[in-house]
Amino acid sequence: MTDTLTPVEGAVVKASDSPQKLKRSIGVVGGTLLTLSCVTPASTLFVVVPDLFGSLGTATALTIAIGSLLCIAVAFCYSELGTLIPSAGGEYAMVSTLAGRLAGWLVFVLSLLVVMIVPPVIAMGTADYLAPIVDLDPSMAGAAVMLLATLAGLLDLRANAWITGVFLVLEVIAAAVVAVLGFAHSERGPGSLVSLEVAGADGRTDTVTALLIVSGLAIALFVTQGFSTAVYLSEEMDDPRRNVARTVLATLGISAVIILVPVVAITLGASNLDELTGGDIGTMVTAWSNSAVGTFVSLCVALAIVNAGIVMVIQNSRVLFASARDKAWPEPVNNVLAKLGRFGSPWVATLAVGVPGAALCFVDLDTLYGVTGVSVTGMYLLVAVAALLARRGTHKHGSAWRMPLWPAMPVLLIVVLVYILSQQETEYLLWTSGITAVATLYWALYLRPRRDTRWLVTLPEDARS
Repeated sequence: MTDTLTPVEGAVVKASDSPQKLKRSIGVVGGTLLTLSCVTPASTLFVVVPDLFGSLGTATALTIAIGSLLCIAVAFCYSELGTLIPSAGGEYAMVSTLAGRLAGWLVFVLSLLVVMIVPPVIAMGTADYLAPIVDLDPSMAGAAVMLLATLAGLLDLRANAWITGVFLVLEVIAAAVVAVLGFAHSERGPGSLVSLEVAGADGRTDTVTALLIVSGLAIALFVTQGFSTAVYLSEEMDDPRRNVARTVLATLGISAVIILVPVVAITLGASNLDELTGGDIGTMVTAWSNSAVGTFVSLCVALAIVNAGIVMVIQNSRVLFASARDKAWPEPVNNVLAKLGRFGSPWVATLAVGVPGAALCFVDLDTLYGVTGVSVTGMYLLVAVAALLARRGTHKHGSAWRMPLWPAMPVLLIVVLVYILSQQETEYLLWTSGITAVATLYWALYLRPRRDTRWLVTLPEDARS
């Protein structure tokens, strides 16, 4: 029998049974600002996308477009499950409740892997974009950004929504400037977007294969991955039944446009394939305009990275807070991580994700983009499985936003994601498999034998009506 959490079994705990309750303080606008900031379109465009240019060349825009289309199905799953199970635990709360505690635990580990590694990786990019003004060590700059984000994460969520909103405007302006300049200096026609070429060795031009595009989809899914933050914020949203779905779908649409349009412009505006695959967008902007504009864009990107750090620390702390509240760890650890500060934020959990994030800036993380891509794909796969089970038993008549084309949508998503996973590099699959194996061992030796007192998903009281 599947070890799921249902109201009949009494394994789901109301938040009213526990003193640790998050405060509802944001609506669709605030939630969208925070969620968009977690997607951090500009820092993704300037830090992650250049790696895709290096491997996919002119096929980068097509790959991101395909990934964005796949994310529509993912967003549907998140919207339905996030309104059916509105918990700060996000994916793990949804999957634990619908697909079983072990599946939920593995989703938690995958999500924690993603949210703990990505912020310092992006934060280390700050030094590159502050280079026009000051020369900084990437590790030191990244650590400073993570510590600043941690301090901001201790504040009230509403205050952070305004802070990140201001930064978000600046990064959208930077992306818009890149798009305008790229289109204004187009070197090739729209047909190049499907020509699928990349610079090869000895000045040759190589053809990008369909298999290479599929392998790149794991990173392409990661490009817009932050829209799931809306689910993590569901306990702090007013009227989550309506606002979670609106925030998820709005964020995906806006972020896809903000990222994809400049990518198309850069592809058309790059003077040659070598420049495109080199991925130095800052240099391209300077060549298209002047050093002042290049410096402005670089500063906007640096602020976008700080913005991303703030929101990711907020998101990560909510995940860790929820896992402690749901008894994932030994009791002394749970008690500490579940503490709330004077602003209503989980301050210990915030420090627990922010300070190690600063330390990770001094670690070689070159291979972790691949591991993160595999982890995101695996996480989406388990969420799709949970969405397939979301309309059975007591959940069938639950008050929630319901996706169109169910069950075809999650079934199609499962098939596609399994295929994408099968095409990833063995090294990344082995790393991720090893981590999930250790997590499964912890489940089998500690959580499973204590199933009555450990790993109990907590839902807010108003989510049970």
